[in-house]
Amino acid sequence: MNNYTLKWFYLLILSLIWGSSFILIKKGLVGLTDYQLGSLRIVLTSIFLFSVGFRSMRQIGKRDWLWVAISGFLGTFFPSFLFAIAQNHIDSGVTSILNSTVPLNTLIVGAVLFGIGVTRRQVWGVFIGLLGTILLIFAGIWMHRNGVDESAVADRNHWYGGLIIIATIGYAFNVNIIKKYLSNVSALAITTGNFLCIIVPAFVILYYTGFFDVIMSDRQMQISFWYVVILSLFGTALAKVLFNKLVHIASPVFASSVTYTMPIVAVMWGVIDGEHFSWLQLVAAIIILFGVYLSNKRAN
Repeated sequence: MNNYTLKWFYLLILSLIWGSSFILIKKGLVGLTDYQLGSLRIVLTSIFLFSVGFRSMRQIGKRDWLWVAISGFLGTFFPSFLFAIAQNHIDSGVTSILNSTVPLNTLIVGAVLFGIGVTRRQVWGVFIGLLGTILLIFAGIWMHRNGVDESAVADRNHWYGGLIIIATIGYAFNVNIIKKYLSNVSALAITTGNFLCIIVPAFVILYYTGFFDVIMSDRQMQISFWYVVILSLFGTALAKVLFNKLVHIASPVFASSVTYTMPIVAVMWGVIDGEHFSWLQLVAAIIILFGVYLSNKRAN
């Protein structure tokens, strides 16, 4: 499979995995606090990765470790908590849509701070994809106001959406760091190194949340625990390795375009869960995919 085909394959798989992660976070938060979920996700993912990728870290040179650590904190540690905190106050579908600002932030951070060139067509692709996500937001609002979808919670605090925007800025820095400073290191080595750097503070946070004191007696927490196990194994460990591989073979903006296709999957989960999918949301999904296509119209 050549790189062109492979990167579209990775984009599809990541869209499916990460698009499903929002519902898993939502289910996990039923029995866990936001800090418990964020730290548990990191600890479990670390265990999975160390079991398969510990030897791969030999590829990481002494000069690379600083960037691996920065990548780990900006791309995984802080976002894990920011997303969990935000989803206590806003719907998972809204969260997935706000997450779609990653390509725009990647473009800005890459051009301003990392000297990565972009084309006019690529810029258009980013903004068209962003237009599609905005349309997706208003489609959901229209459905709720007109009584088409009564599943949404009316008294959400959407100011917490700012935490998602902060997380997307961290993702933007992460993808540019990997592309510019860690392109010589394998995806598995980078991912495993990331979690080696962040597992200790995550474990300390998990310990002080009181998780270990009540997990054996709290049935709801145990159910939520298994949702986080699935989230950690697929949504974090496997997805992070695939994403880092995608960054190696594609442009930073194309790699981050996975955040445009994720809301489509998140909306489909809503349909499966009994929510309605309108023709306006279908139009938004098509616009998003067209934006991703345009953002790829640049040689790697």
